[in-house]
Amino acid sequence: MKYSYCGKTGMKVPVLSFGASSLGSVFHETREAESIKAVFTAIENGMNFIDVSPYYGHYKAETVLGKALKDIPRDHFLLSTKVGRYGKDGLNTWDYSARRATESVYESMERLHLDYIDLINVHDIEFADLNQVVNETLPALVELRDKGIVKHVGITDLQLENLQWVIDRVPEGTVETILNFCHYCLNDDKLADYFDYFESKQIGIINASPLSMG
Repeated sequence: MKYSYCGKTGMKVPVLSFGASSLGSVFHETREAESIKAVFTAIENGMNFIDVSPYYGHYKAETVLGKALKDIPRDHFLLSTKVGRYGKDGLNTWDYSARRATESVYESMERLHLDYIDLINVHDIEFADLNQVVNETLPALVELRDKGIVKHVGITDLQLENLQWVIDRVPEGTVETILNFCHYCLNDDKLADYFDYFESKQIGIINASPLSMG
């Protein structure tokens, strides 16, 4: 497995990482035992950066992943999860308030059986009031970073313009990584237009869904 550093976070991550949305039966029904085995197999083969969210399977992905992680030494993996998007009883919900973001981090740590999170992201900011993300969500996560509850802070979005808009309006160092999807693949390489911008800000780039959501 090849590894590279993600921006200036100091996180040395594999070039191919583990997207854990499938553990929440997002694409099709999954069996818990097989899901847990998949996590062990990924880490054993060097795929030790895992990305998840409370939204995936409406908490199921984090819950199943947590059952695997509790039996894996903490220094064997890096964990990324998110705040802002949730769901219950089949209904999607969004809440980017500072209070909910803070609560969500602690709830995720409980489901994941962790006492800190390596990377916390504001999930899909296109669904948020971007001013709230700048003035409320991100400051709440930075406060948790200052306390050591989370190690690094990022934002995710399909629309690259939104990522730049937010980064341009927060103090330097607030946003350490971005996650963008479906824009660096065979039929769409728009993400490449922003490489110089993110590099100038020393922001790590996570290219999710390189197969354009299947």
